[in-house]
Amino acid sequence: ELVWVFGCAIFLCLMAEAFMGYLLPWGQMSYWGAQVIVNLFAAVPFVGEDLALLIRGDYVVSDATLNRFFSFHVIAVPLVLLGLVAAHIIALHEVGSNNPDGVEIKANKDASGKPLDGIPFHPYYTVHDIMGVSVFLMVFSAIVFLAPELGGYFLEYNNFIPADPLKTPAHIAPVWYFTPYYSMLRATTDVMMNVLVVIVGLGAVTAVVKGKFSGVAKAGIVVAALVAAALFKTFDAKFWGVVVMGGAVIILFFLPWLDNSPVKSIRYRPSWHKYLYGIFVIFFLVLGYLGIQPPSDIGTLIAQVGTLFYFGFFLLMPWWSQIGEFKPVPERVVFQPH
Repeated sequence: ELVWVFGCAIFLCLMAEAFMGYLLPWGQMSYWGAQVIVNLFAAVPFVGEDLALLIRGDYVVSDATLNRFFSFHVIAVPLVLLGLVAAHIIALHEVGSNNPDGVEIKANKDASGKPLDGIPFHPYYTVHDIMGVSVFLMVFSAIVFLAPELGGYFLEYNNFIPADPLKTPAHIAPVWYFTPYYSMLRATTDVMMNVLVVIVGLGAVTAVVKGKFSGVAKAGIVVAALVAAALFKTFDAKFWGVVVMGGAVIILFFLPWLDNSPVKSIRYRPSWHKYLYGIFVIFFLVLGYLGIQPPSDIGTLIAQVGTLFYFGFFLLMPWWSQIGEFKPVPERVVFQPH
């Protein structure tokens, strides 16, 4: 679990590094993208306006914002990343790397205390990783030298225009790696909040009627559902959009505790689990595509379905991950040369 949590923390820091670095070119999309994202914090009840002012350092995105984002991008976040990478490697050394069979390799050791199925990091993993790094550098070099804009997805054409606070671009969209979460933000409308109220109500009714809970637990479920419904209707959809966008990232931290499957490897899980993962990937890619496009009625509807599936995938995982016929897991790693 610690390896996964450190990995997610690295992912979160990389997102912060990318966002703060995105402002530095001071182009139209950089400026207005930062303006939109920072203004989202103003939707937080009671402290939102002060929080947005604290982040910007001014009432609008200005030199003060640029200076602090530059400091975070160049010094603060990289230092945090360096510490997290070191902690990630230490945690990985403590528990050992994974394997396709999901077998705990430190459970079987030889007389000297070394895992029977373990292999040295060098030369095996170093050569393995050099191969991956080489392929990445080839693709990276091809994009940098041959197609740096990549059709406007990597370098937006609007960002070649100097920032102009008096001229808003017709369509503001984040860079491609943020678009799935931005799509979830836009999908959170008043209609979506009404749907969530209905879902919470149906979930509470199902838990009370069919759940094997005590009377006190059932009463607690009903009260929690009523409080959630009241909160959904009290605060506006913009605030819940921020919560949804942030929750889509934070929920990844809890994945080791959400997955209650008796086996780790996909090899020994029911076949329909693979299809569920496939649908999840497809919805995530669709959300990414919709985040780039201008908002539309049909696009918003598809994004809402994708957002519900995204959160349903994780929140219902403690139950569906246990369902199905699982294959027996071997005690040792099964090696098949190829």
